[in-house]
Amino acid sequence: MPKTDTSSLASLFAASATGDAAATEPGALTDRERFRIRVRRRPLLLDGAMGTLLYSHGVPQRQCLDELVLTRSELVSTIHREYVEAGADAIETNTFGANRFRLAEFGLEKLAGRLNRRAAQLAREARETSGREVLIAGSIGPLGPTGRLPNRPHPGIARAAFREQIEGLLEGGVDLFVLETFDRLETVLLAVEEARRACDLPVIAQMTFGEEMILNDGSTPESAAAALTEAGVDAVGVNCGAGPLVCLEALVRTGLPTLTVARSIVPNAGLPQRIEGKFVYSAGPEYFGDMVPRMLAAGARILGGCCGTTPEHTRAMRAALDVLATQERGALTAVAPRPGESDGSGTAANDATAVSDPTAAGSAGQDPAAAAAPRTPRAESTGGNEATPPSGLARKLAAGEFVVSVEIDPPRSIRIDRTIEAARLLQEAGVDLVNISDSATGRVRMGAMAVAFGIQSQLNLECLIHLTTRDRNLMALESDLLGAHALGLRNILALTGDPPRITDRPAATAVWDVDAIGLIEIISHLNKGEDGAGLSIGQAAGFAIACALDPTAADADKEWARLERKLAAGASVIMTQPLYSEQQVESMLARARQTFGSGGFPVPVLLGVLPLHSSRHAEFLHNEVPGITIPDEQRAAMQAAGERGAEVGLEMSMNLLAQAESHVNGTYIMPSFGRYELAAELVRRLRARQAAR
Repeated sequence: MPKTDTSSLASLFAASATGDAAATEPGALTDRERFRIRVRRRPLLLDGAMGTLLYSHGVPQRQCLDELVLTRSELVSTIHREYVEAGADAIETNTFGANRFRLAEFGLEKLAGRLNRRAAQLAREARETSGREVLIAGSIGPLGPTGRLPNRPHPGIARAAFREQIEGLLEGGVDLFVLETFDRLETVLLAVEEARRACDLPVIAQMTFGEEMILNDGSTPESAAAALTEAGVDAVGVNCGAGPLVCLEALVRTGLPTLTVARSIVPNAGLPQRIEGKFVYSAGPEYFGDMVPRMLAAGARILGGCCGTTPEHTRAMRAALDVLATQERGALTAVAPRPGESDGSGTAANDATAVSDPTAAGSAGQDPAAAAAPRTPRAESTGGNEATPPSGLARKLAAGEFVVSVEIDPPRSIRIDRTIEAARLLQEAGVDLVNISDSATGRVRMGAMAVAFGIQSQLNLECLIHLTTRDRNLMALESDLLGAHALGLRNILALTGDPPRITDRPAATAVWDVDAIGLIEIISHLNKGEDGAGLSIGQAAGFAIACALDPTAADADKEWARLERKLAAGASVIMTQPLYSEQQVESMLARARQTFGSGGFPVPVLLGVLPLHSSRHAEFLHNEVPGITIPDEQRAAMQAAGERGAEVGLEMSMNLLAQAESHVNGTYIMPSFGRYELAAELVRRLRARQAAR
């Protein structure tokens, strides 16, 4: 419901670690621990070069490549998608030189934060479009060379530059960091330290060694690996350099991986030659594929390509990894993957039947239609006008249960497996239902109805559909509602909808025959057994109708007047925008008593909660996202939390719900940047507290 872009799918690490005994304890693992489990279970394939591919597309040699995320975003996105299609497990952001010093060469130093944020968003959008389980790796390179920067900048200056880049990447939603092509150990250690101060995401640190096997500050592969391990990185590696063989030698000298520190190798495609004004690299895709077994034998668990490599190199490495994985599986007892689970190739198993098999979640002989309608009996075609039994949500609210729901964004692709896995994670955590947004922020995504049907049919988990009046005329709205009811989708959040994003679809227009209030009236007519024109539909529908409330709206009088009209039109549940303090909740309750009488809200209320994970996150939501107001006290608490930001954010949400629990009927949790694991942890803690009573 909030207008923040929560497009990235959550639980990437958790989904990858499925089946590992260490990964099954709810809430026990950090992102770094899940990453370590992931790379121990199977090698992680990074993508290939970005810069040399951009040059091959006609970008001038002196162009600022990092600026292209703004000026030629579609080209950058296309390259990301090509690597995903080639089989990469992780794609790196186009931010290698996006620090203030390198950008100063082009007069762009003030755009450092924006460029990093946008680059991460582009990579996430490419992931969503592909529907593949890939990680977003924030690329960070050295600070120089530049005419404005001394060879060895003051540590404080270097730290500030790295921190600026790291924060921008975090705001864009990266899953890990790749510090790469460093030729001074002291510099990369500063970057590692700033990454550790900023967050608890995995960090891969890669140095560049020439044939002499020594860095510019005298460090060797052995000493560099020891220092980086001591600094707390999650992987030590080598990249760029003179080609695969030199990198392989340097990798061997870093030592064998441990349970906590993996090894990575990302070499150039050999040395380049300049032919007819272009750089041509000597090592082809087949050679890279042949090198894969040697890289793995040397201890690499993370591998990929640097300068001169292309999606074809990635595809060859993917094929080599798949062959090795097949050979390993041949020596073990075959275990069939669950629908939607990723296999060694990164391609979802059983994808073709992920949605089309309505019996997937049911037992043998179960009625497929029954499996598609969890907790909600199907309407019988009696021809009468009796009401359909209420939805599971309506029954739980009527019974006085504290309902817990989490919002899920549909994918920006034709594949739903990653979305199913996110819903599975939340189901296992203990949610009562999940909410499916409807092209939030006016960006094209899979239809909420299709996603909800897929989740209900595969997981037997009840869904609530966000339905906007932006995209459909009156006839389409009524038709979609009839279809939703027939598919067992009985919970609707009626919304007017955000305007279409002009940058995404310049020719798109909004419909808005009615607003949210008009949509509620339409659904209420269906619940009476008639369409909007008063004609009989043969039987009364059984929709639970939810509406939205922004308790901190700038024009409070208008917001509460609209709420009165929504309830008068037939809304039976209120879902609020996220709140962050007891004072905000008390103010909302006081206004409800003023508006509706001493009893307060006349229908059940689900309190919106959006867990914070860092001070930057809090400031972004407060200052840049309409509909979200975070009080000074809570923002100060996040500032003081430092590295404990995510934990403090969870504690803040838990405390708020404890204070409000006796005044509301449930909670509506909204993950930011697709951090479903954080939402799942909040659900686990809520359920544990309820069980302890």
